[in-house]
Amino acid sequence: VSTQSTWGINVGNMSMWKDIPGLKAGVLTGEVAWGVIKQAKKNGFAIPAFNVTSSSNVNATLEAAMKINSPIMIQVSQGGAQFFAGKGSSNDGQAASILGAVAAAHHVRTVAAAYGVPVIMHSDHCAKKLLPWFDGMLAADEEYFAKHGEPLFSSHMLDLSEEDHEYNVNTCAEYLKRMVKMNQILEMEIGITGGVEDGVDNSGVSKDKLYSTAADTWMVYEKLSPISEKFTIAAAFGNVHGVYKPGNVKLQPELLGQFQAHAKEKLQCDDPNPLFFVFHGGSGSEKELIEQALSHGVVKMNVDTDTQWAYWEGILNFYKAKEGFLQGQIGNPNGPDKPNKSFYDPRVWLREAENTMCARVQESCTDLKNVNTLGTK
Repeated sequence: VSTQSTWGINVGNMSMWKDIPGLKAGVLTGEVAWGVIKQAKKNGFAIPAFNVTSSSNVNATLEAAMKINSPIMIQVSQGGAQFFAGKGSSNDGQAASILGAVAAAHHVRTVAAAYGVPVIMHSDHCAKKLLPWFDGMLAADEEYFAKHGEPLFSSHMLDLSEEDHEYNVNTCAEYLKRMVKMNQILEMEIGITGGVEDGVDNSGVSKDKLYSTAADTWMVYEKLSPISEKFTIAAAFGNVHGVYKPGNVKLQPELLGQFQAHAKEKLQCDDPNPLFFVFHGGSGSEKELIEQALSHGVVKMNVDTDTQWAYWEGILNFYKAKEGFLQGQIGNPNGPDKPNKSFYDPRVWLREAENTMCARVQESCTDLKNVNTLGTK
């Protein structure tokens, strides 16, 4: 039996959500957002985070979450945010990327509740050279917080993994001090995710940089936990951005288990997974390795490359099926005077892209055991 809350969210009779007062459809922040992440770890599932570059991507992701009645994460990268604002807009000082990120967050906030699912609004990798983008988003958060009592974004990610580890951790700590005033969540990265993503090329990085250590993760906990509990760690265990054939990259999720065991011993706690981990470079990963990562406290996995292909594939298939109707405004296999507007109308072929992306989003949620986690409708 399911119940419909006053916010339009279908939470069924799933007892795990009863511990999160204020759970609602739409963008979550603060204790509610963190509560969802804690429940994911406690119950052995993870919430995929999907990169978006347009309102069409956003809507496809929300539609998928609605169909499987599960929480979802939506995130923008610096380049994706710039595209959201429009490539014709100046990006001097990260202006377009800041504007696009803010616009994306406002769009998600405007429409997400209508889909009846909880959403965590997040920003993706921010390297040292992109800190002005991060600062701009935090300024928008602070402005929104002053008016509404919550930040615009649920969470943000700092990726200073290419820098000295001590600088990385200390800088994250300084930003977390700013974010804690708004009760935000910080994601940070240690070790380097290989491959190419959003114009950042780590394909030639030394292999030893693709693996974090227990000492690295513990240093993060020691530095950040006195400031706030609301942080996650994207620890490297052989991850590579982009798509690759299974077996070409040596993922070692068992390392995450070792990091958890080290932290458990240090903390003298009963929780076998005291740390909150994030899985980057998940596209193309073997299913059993994803499941193993979940068992070691992974609460979030980034998905971008696979959904990019899925979005394009919808258009590709549509073109192949309707090629004869897409060669001009007039004239098609049904006659030289027949109009083709109903085929080249962007609402038609973009919808095909949304359909295939929606299906791929659901597949990723299935891989992460995040299906009907709000309760069967």
